[in-house]
Amino acid sequence: MNSIKDTALESNPYLRINFDGGDLSSDAGLLLIKEFAEKIGLVKLIYRLFKTNDDALFRIHIDPENLLKVIYQTMAAYFEDDCADELTVDPVFTAILGKDALASQPTLSRFYNRMDETTLKQIDGV
Repeated sequence: MNSIKDTALESNPYLRINFDGGDLSSDAGLLLIKEFAEKIGLVKLIYRLFKTNDDALFRIHIDPENLLKVIYQTMAAYFEDDCADELTVDPVFTAILGKDALASQPTLSRFYNRMDETTLKQIDGV
């Protein structure tokens, strides 16, 4: 029988769950939600199909990542847009999205503004 100290996630084998201290977060349950999302193919589906009316050639925080952040943020009961600023370097959020720093509130506001009726219809069709 494995203890929690021995557990690694299938979606990210370098990430281990343990209780030895270090960076703390009250949102560790998101790691299991991320694992579930990977298993059912939700993350791949979002990266493959989600598009906004964005004509920029380069973005640090791409739209599929922004959408996933919003989904995880909502699941963790961070409903206010201002919460995004506090979560930019949260250890769990950065781990589940695989980045050192995440989109801030102004970045997410611009992301919301790029969504139009076509974007919303494509989400409805998935």
